[in-house]
Amino acid sequence: MTYRVACLDVWSDAVREIVRRTAPAEFELSFASSYESETQRALAEPADFLVPGFASVDAALVERAPRLRMVQKWGIGIDSIDLDVLRRRGIALGIAAGCNAGPVAELTIALMLAVYRRIPYVNREMRLGRWPTSEMRETCFQIAGKTIGLLGLGHIGRMVARRLAGFDAQIIYFDARRADAVTESALKVTYKSLNDLLATSDIVSLHLPLSDATSGLIGVTTIAQMKDGAVLINTSRGGLVDEASLADAVRSGKLRGAGLDAFDPEPPAANSPLLALDRVVLTPHAGGGVFDNVAPVARHVFGNLLRYLRGEPLPPGDLILPGVGANA
Repeated sequence: MTYRVACLDVWSDAVREIVRRTAPAEFELSFASSYESETQRALAEPADFLVPGFASVDAALVERAPRLRMVQKWGIGIDSIDLDVLRRRGIALGIAAGCNAGPVAELTIALMLAVYRRIPYVNREMRLGRWPTSEMRETCFQIAGKTIGLLGLGHIGRMVARRLAGFDAQIIYFDARRADAVTESALKVTYKSLNDLLATSDIVSLHLPLSDATSGLIGVTTIAQMKDGAVLINTSRGGLVDEASLADAVRSGKLRGAGLDAFDPEPPAANSPLLALDRVVLTPHAGGGVFDNVAPVARHVFGNLLRYLRGEPLPPGDLILPGVGANA
Protein backbone atom coordinates (compact mmCIF):
# COMPACT_ATOMS: atom_id res chain seq x y z
CA MET A 1 0.00 0.00 0.00
CA THR A 2 1.20 3.52 -0.79
CA TYR A 3 0.81 6.45 1.60
CA ARG A 4 0.95 10.10 0.59
CA VAL A 5 3.37 12.32 2.48
CA ALA A 6 3.16 16.10 2.01
CA CYS A 7 6.42 17.92 2.86
CA LEU A 8 5.21 21.43 3.65
CA ASP A 9 8.49 23.35 3.64
CA VAL A 10 10.00 24.89 0.52
CA TRP A 11 13.26 23.06 -0.21
CA SER A 12 15.85 23.29 -2.92
CA ASP A 13 16.07 20.59 -5.59
CA ALA A 14 19.18 19.16 -3.94
CA VAL A 15 17.44 18.77 -0.58
CA ARG A 16 14.35 17.28 -2.21
CA GLU A 17 16.50 14.70 -3.96
CA ILE A 18 18.12 13.61 -0.68
CA VAL A 19 14.68 13.30 0.95
CA ARG A 20 13.34 11.30 -2.03
CA ARG A 21 16.27 8.89 -1.91
CA THR A 22 15.78 8.40 1.83
CA ALA A 23 12.03 7.76 1.73
CA PRO A 24 10.78 4.16 2.00
CA ALA A 25 9.11 2.74 -1.11
CA GLU A 26 5.62 2.86 0.41
CA PHE A 27 5.69 6.66 0.69
CA GLU A 28 4.68 8.89 -2.21
CA LEU A 29 6.15 12.34 -1.58
CA SER A 30 4.91 15.76 -2.62
CA PHE A 31 6.76 19.02 -1.94
CA ALA A 32 5.65 22.58 -1.32
CA SER A 33 6.45 25.23 -3.89
CA SER A 34 5.47 28.10 -1.57
CA TYR A 35 4.17 28.86 1.92
CA GLU A 36 1.08 30.57 0.52
CA SER A 37 -2.00 29.31 2.39
CA GLU A 38 -3.96 27.94 -0.55
CA THR A 39 -0.90 26.16 -1.95
CA GLN A 40 -0.26 24.54 1.41
CA ARG A 41 -3.87 23.45 1.81
CA ALA A 42 -4.01 21.95 -1.67
CA LEU A 43 -0.83 20.01 -0.94
CA ALA A 44 -2.27 18.70 2.32
CA GLU A 45 -5.67 17.72 0.90
CA PRO A 46 -4.79 14.19 -0.35
CA ALA A 47 -2.13 13.50 2.29
CA ASP A 48 -2.01 10.69 4.84
CA PHE A 49 0.92 12.38 6.58
CA LEU A 50 2.18 15.96 6.86
CA VAL A 51 5.82 16.88 7.43
CA PRO A 52 6.11 20.57 8.44
CA GLY A 53 9.32 22.31 9.40
CA PHE A 54 8.82 26.08 9.34
CA ALA A 55 5.37 25.67 7.78
CA SER A 56 2.34 26.22 10.01
CA VAL A 57 -0.29 23.55 10.52
CA ASP A 58 -3.50 25.40 11.37
CA ALA A 59 -7.11 24.31 11.66
CA ALA A 60 -7.98 25.32 8.09
CA LEU A 61 -5.18 23.17 6.69
CA VAL A 62 -6.03 20.14 8.86
CA GLU A 63 -9.73 20.32 8.04
CA ARG A 64 -8.81 20.33 4.33
CA ALA A 65 -7.05 16.95 4.76
CA PRO A 66 -9.69 14.24 5.39
CA ARG A 67 -7.19 11.35 5.06
CA LEU A 68 -4.69 12.82 7.52
CA ARG A 69 -3.39 10.34 10.13
CA MET A 70 -0.27 11.97 11.55
CA VAL A 71 1.77 15.16 11.54
CA GLN A 72 5.50 14.53 11.87
CA LYS A 73 7.59 17.62 12.58
CA TRP A 74 10.87 18.10 10.74
CA GLY A 75 12.54 19.29 13.94
CA ILE A 76 11.10 19.84 17.40
CA GLY A 77 9.21 23.13 17.76
CA ILE A 78 5.43 22.74 17.83
CA ASP A 79 4.38 26.35 18.48
CA SER A 80 3.18 26.70 14.85
CA ILE A 81 0.96 23.59 15.03
CA ASP A 82 -2.68 23.75 16.18
CA LEU A 83 -2.77 21.00 18.79
CA ASP A 84 -6.48 21.44 19.50
CA VAL A 85 -7.55 20.55 15.99
CA LEU A 86 -5.25 17.53 15.97
CA ARG A 87 -6.76 16.30 19.24
CA ARG A 88 -10.26 16.89 17.94
CA ARG A 89 -9.54 14.89 14.80
CA GLY A 90 -7.59 12.16 16.60
CA ILE A 91 -4.46 12.88 14.56
CA ALA A 92 -1.07 11.89 15.96
CA LEU A 93 1.83 14.33 16.31
CA GLY A 94 5.49 13.42 16.46
CA ILE A 95 8.72 15.39 16.53
CA ALA A 96 12.30 14.52 15.64
CA ALA A 97 13.87 15.06 19.05
CA GLY A 98 17.60 15.64 19.03
CA CYS A 99 18.03 15.41 15.24
CA ASN A 100 19.09 19.03 14.80
CA ALA A 101 20.85 19.39 18.15
CA GLY A 102 24.38 19.14 16.76
CA PRO A 103 24.03 21.72 13.97
CA VAL A 104 22.09 24.14 16.20
CA ALA A 105 24.73 23.80 18.92
CA GLU A 106 27.48 24.56 16.40
CA LEU A 107 25.69 27.68 15.19
CA THR A 108 25.13 28.75 18.80
CA ILE A 109 28.86 28.71 19.43
CA ALA A 110 29.55 30.31 16.05
CA LEU A 111 27.30 33.21 17.05
CA MET A 112 29.10 33.55 20.38
CA LEU A 113 32.41 33.80 18.54
CA ALA A 114 31.02 36.09 15.85
CA VAL A 115 29.74 38.57 18.44
CA TYR A 116 32.80 38.40 20.69
CA ARG A 117 35.27 38.72 17.77
CA ARG A 118 32.99 41.06 15.73
CA ILE A 119 33.55 38.91 12.65
CA PRO A 120 30.79 40.30 10.36
CA TYR A 121 31.79 43.88 11.16
CA VAL A 122 35.52 43.48 10.62
CA ASN A 123 34.95 41.40 7.47
CA ARG A 124 32.94 44.28 6.03
CA GLU A 125 35.54 46.84 7.14
CA MET A 126 38.33 44.93 5.37
CA ARG A 127 36.30 44.74 2.16
CA LEU A 128 36.05 48.52 2.33
CA GLY A 129 39.86 48.73 2.39
CA ARG A 130 40.30 49.24 6.12
CA TRP A 131 42.56 47.35 8.54
CA PRO A 132 40.83 47.42 11.97
CA THR A 133 43.45 45.55 13.98
CA SER A 134 43.68 48.12 16.79
CA GLU A 135 39.92 48.42 17.05
CA MET A 136 39.56 44.64 17.32
CA ARG A 137 42.05 44.43 20.18
CA GLU A 138 40.04 47.01 22.11
CA THR A 139 36.55 45.66 21.41
CA CYS A 140 36.91 41.87 21.02
CA PHE A 141 36.89 39.16 23.69
CA GLN A 142 37.56 35.45 24.18
CA ILE A 143 35.22 32.76 25.52
CA ALA A 144 37.91 31.30 27.78
CA GLY A 145 37.38 32.29 31.39
CA LYS A 146 33.80 33.46 30.83
CA THR A 147 30.60 32.18 32.41
CA ILE A 148 28.14 30.80 29.87
CA GLY A 149 24.53 30.54 31.04
CA LEU A 150 22.30 28.06 29.22
CA LEU A 151 18.57 28.72 29.59
CA GLY A 152 17.27 25.23 28.89
CA LEU A 153 19.15 21.93 29.09
CA GLY A 154 17.30 19.78 26.58
CA HIS A 155 18.92 18.08 23.59
CA ILE A 156 20.35 21.32 22.19
CA GLY A 157 21.40 22.82 25.51
CA ARG A 158 23.26 19.63 26.37
CA MET A 159 24.95 19.55 22.98
CA VAL A 160 26.07 23.16 23.44
CA ALA A 161 27.56 22.23 26.80
CA ARG A 162 29.47 19.34 25.17
CA ARG A 163 30.73 21.55 22.35
CA LEU A 164 31.88 24.20 24.83
CA ALA A 165 33.92 21.71 26.85
CA GLY A 166 37.17 22.69 25.17
CA PHE A 167 36.74 26.45 25.57
CA ASP A 168 37.79 26.66 29.25
CA ALA A 169 34.57 28.41 30.22
CA GLN A 170 32.34 27.89 33.24
CA ILE A 171 28.94 26.55 32.16
CA ILE A 172 25.85 27.13 34.27
CA TYR A 173 22.23 26.40 33.42
CA PHE A 174 18.64 26.87 34.41
CA ASP A 175 15.83 24.52 33.41
CA ALA A 176 12.38 24.00 34.89
CA ARG A 177 13.39 20.36 35.25
CA ARG A 178 16.81 20.07 36.84
CA ALA A 179 19.10 17.38 35.40
CA ASP A 180 20.30 14.53 37.60
CA ALA A 181 23.71 14.66 39.26
CA VAL A 182 25.25 12.17 36.80
CA THR A 183 24.25 14.34 33.81
CA GLU A 184 25.48 17.52 35.48
CA SER A 185 28.82 15.89 36.22
CA ALA A 186 29.20 14.46 32.71
CA LEU A 187 28.43 17.82 31.09
CA LYS A 188 30.40 19.81 33.69
CA VAL A 189 27.44 22.14 34.23
CA THR A 190 26.17 23.77 37.41
CA TYR A 191 22.52 24.44 38.14
CA LYS A 192 21.53 28.01 39.06
CA SER A 193 18.27 29.80 39.60
CA LEU A 194 17.10 31.96 36.71
CA ASN A 195 17.93 35.14 38.61
CA ASP A 196 21.44 33.94 39.50
CA LEU A 197 22.10 32.82 35.92
CA LEU A 198 21.09 36.20 34.50
CA ALA A 199 23.15 38.09 37.07
CA THR A 200 26.37 36.09 36.62
CA SER A 201 26.53 35.02 32.95
CA ASP A 202 28.80 36.74 30.46
CA ILE A 203 26.85 35.01 27.68
CA VAL A 204 23.19 33.95 28.04
CA SER A 205 22.12 31.38 25.46
CA LEU A 206 18.45 30.48 24.97
CA HIS A 207 17.42 26.85 24.41
CA LEU A 208 13.75 26.87 25.42
CA PRO A 209 10.50 26.10 23.60
CA LEU A 210 8.06 28.93 23.00
CA SER A 211 5.05 28.71 25.30
CA ASP A 212 2.82 30.95 27.37
CA ALA A 213 5.37 30.63 30.18
CA THR A 214 8.39 31.59 28.06
CA SER A 215 6.93 34.16 25.66
CA GLY A 216 8.76 37.47 26.09
CA LEU A 217 11.01 35.96 28.76
CA ILE A 218 13.88 38.24 27.79
CA GLY A 219 12.55 41.76 28.13
CA VAL A 220 13.07 44.96 30.11
CA THR A 221 13.04 43.28 33.52
CA THR A 222 15.26 40.30 32.74
CA ILE A 223 17.70 42.37 30.68
CA ALA A 224 18.09 44.70 33.67
CA GLN A 225 19.08 41.65 35.74
CA MET A 226 21.83 40.66 33.29
CA LYS A 227 25.46 41.62 33.77
CA ASP A 228 26.57 44.85 32.17
CA GLY A 229 28.34 43.92 28.95
CA ALA A 230 26.70 40.49 28.65
CA VAL A 231 25.83 38.91 25.29
CA LEU A 232 22.51 37.27 24.39
CA ILE A 233 22.32 34.32 21.98
CA ASN A 234 18.98 33.04 20.67
CA THR A 235 18.83 29.98 18.43
CA SER A 236 15.40 28.89 19.74
CA ARG A 237 12.31 30.99 19.00
CA GLY A 238 12.00 34.70 18.36
CA GLY A 239 9.02 35.03 20.67
CA LEU A 240 11.26 34.42 23.68
CA VAL A 241 12.74 37.90 23.26
CA ASP A 242 11.27 41.40 23.32
CA GLU A 243 13.29 42.63 20.35
CA ALA A 244 12.73 46.36 20.98
CA SER A 245 14.07 46.01 24.53
CA LEU A 246 17.04 44.01 23.25
CA ALA A 247 17.86 46.66 20.65
CA ASP A 248 17.66 49.39 23.32
CA ALA A 249 20.01 47.41 25.58
CA VAL A 250 22.60 46.96 22.82
CA ARG A 251 22.40 50.61 21.77
CA SER A 252 22.83 51.81 25.35
CA GLY A 253 25.79 49.49 25.99
CA LYS A 254 23.95 47.55 28.71
CA LEU A 255 24.55 44.48 26.54
CA ARG A 256 27.71 44.05 24.49
CA GLY A 257 25.78 42.45 21.65
CA ALA A 258 23.59 39.59 20.52
CA GLY A 259 23.62 36.66 18.12
CA LEU A 260 20.17 35.81 16.78
CA ASP A 261 18.92 32.97 14.62
CA ALA A 262 15.25 33.41 15.53
CA PHE A 263 12.94 36.41 15.24
CA ASP A 264 9.36 37.52 15.73
CA PRO A 265 8.12 37.93 13.04
CA GLU A 266 10.19 35.94 10.58
CA PRO A 267 11.76 37.35 8.55
CA PRO A 268 12.21 40.48 10.68
CA ALA A 269 10.49 43.63 9.48
CA ALA A 270 12.57 45.88 7.25
CA ASN A 271 12.47 48.59 9.93
CA SER A 272 13.55 46.29 12.78
CA PRO A 273 16.10 48.19 14.91
CA LEU A 274 18.18 45.00 15.18
CA LEU A 275 19.12 45.24 11.49
CA ALA A 276 20.98 48.52 12.05
CA LEU A 277 23.20 47.34 14.92
CA ASP A 278 26.75 46.20 14.14
CA ARG A 279 26.95 44.36 17.44
CA VAL A 280 23.97 42.15 16.57
CA VAL A 281 24.84 39.16 14.36
CA LEU A 282 21.89 37.72 12.44
CA THR A 283 21.23 34.41 10.70
CA PRO A 284 17.90 33.37 9.07
CA HIS A 285 16.60 30.69 11.48
CA ALA A 286 19.00 28.22 9.91
CA GLY A 287 20.45 26.50 12.97
CA GLY A 288 19.51 23.04 11.78
CA GLY A 289 19.95 23.88 8.11
CA VAL A 290 23.10 21.97 7.13
CA PHE A 291 23.17 19.77 4.03
CA ASP A 292 24.86 16.79 5.65
CA ASN A 293 22.09 16.54 8.25
CA VAL A 294 19.22 16.25 5.74
CA ALA A 295 19.45 12.48 5.29
CA PRO A 296 19.70 11.70 9.05
CA VAL A 297 16.65 13.85 9.81
CA ALA A 298 14.73 12.32 6.89
CA ARG A 299 15.51 8.81 8.14
CA HIS A 300 14.25 9.77 11.59
CA VAL A 301 11.08 11.38 10.20
CA PHE A 302 10.21 8.48 7.90
CA GLY A 303 11.11 6.01 10.63
CA ASN A 304 8.49 7.58 12.88
CA LEU A 305 5.86 7.38 10.14
CA LEU A 306 6.63 3.69 9.66
CA ARG A 307 6.47 3.06 13.40
CA TYR A 308 3.09 4.72 13.54
CA LEU A 309 1.78 2.59 10.67
CA ARG A 310 3.05 -0.58 12.35
CA GLY A 311 1.63 0.36 15.71
CA GLU A 312 5.12 0.55 17.22
CA PRO A 313 6.16 3.13 19.82
CA LEU A 314 8.04 6.21 18.70
CA PRO A 315 11.45 6.96 20.27
CA PRO A 316 11.29 8.48 23.75
CA GLY A 317 10.56 12.18 23.55
CA ASP A 318 9.18 12.07 19.99
CA LEU A 319 5.49 11.40 20.67
CA ILE A 320 3.47 14.53 21.42
CA LEU A 321 -0.04 13.29 20.59
CA PRO A 322 -0.86 9.59 20.17
CA GLY A 323 -3.82 10.05 17.83
CA VAL A 324 -6.32 7.22 17.40
CA GLY A 325 -3.96 4.60 15.96
CA ALA A 326 -2.67 3.52 12.58
CA ASN A 327 -5.71 1.41 11.77
CA ALA A 328 -8.36 4.00 12.50
